Amino acid sequence: MNYGELKTSIRSYAEVDSNVLSDSILNTIVQNTENRIFRELNIDAFRQYATSNMAIGQRYISVPTGLRNIRYVQVRDGSGNQTFLEQKDTSFMAEYDPTPGSTYGLPKYYANWDQDTCVVAPTPDATYSITIAYYAQPATLTSSDSNSNYISNNAQDMLLYGSLIETYKFLKGPSDMIQVFEQSYQAAKESFGVEQTGRRRRDEYVDGVVRVPLQSVDPSK
Repeated sequence: MNYGELKTSIRSYAEVDSNVLSDSILNTIVQNTENRIFRELNIDAFRQYATSNMAIGQRYISVPTGLRNIRYVQVRDGSGNQTFLEQKDTSFMAEYDPTPGSTYGLPKYYANWDQDTCVVAPTPDATYSITIAYYAQPATLTSSDSNSNYISNNAQDMLLYGSLIETYKFLKGPSDMIQVFEQSYQAAKESFGVEQTGRRRRDEYVDGVVRVPLQSVDPSK
């Protein structure tokens, strides 16, 4: 489903036309729904990786554009040995290295410093390669009617129901209809979440085939 088709569906469900739900209003409604989905679910299709080199003496690392949350941080030394950094908060960093830049070595910890920056400790004593694995939110659908993405193609029910919740709030619709669409959204989100964090992360060889227990009938009766 592309964005043009989504707009048509929203107006059809709400039984209004573009005079009531203009494109600019629908843009806001859909963007609010996209933000809700990306805050509530970690979706495999939006996993990203960014690799760069840390400079000697530089403890601050710029995070990738579009990052929503970090999955892990990995550092490699010149011999290719890898270390996964342990996440801490900035207060721990201040205690660990009270005089910033005075403790040098292979980084062991990282913390979110601000919106665009992470900080590592100890301060790098060599040019290490750093990889940040993260979830990134893709560009909004609303920039073009022909746009589609993984969610609009594979979880269009969740996207539609979430948008209808926002639509009925805008239209001052009856609360029972908002509840109906909220329940439909939650059901779609649950099934999509099971797929993303369950089936897609399960290996049949390692974990075995999923089986539904069946009640056996006592043959003696």
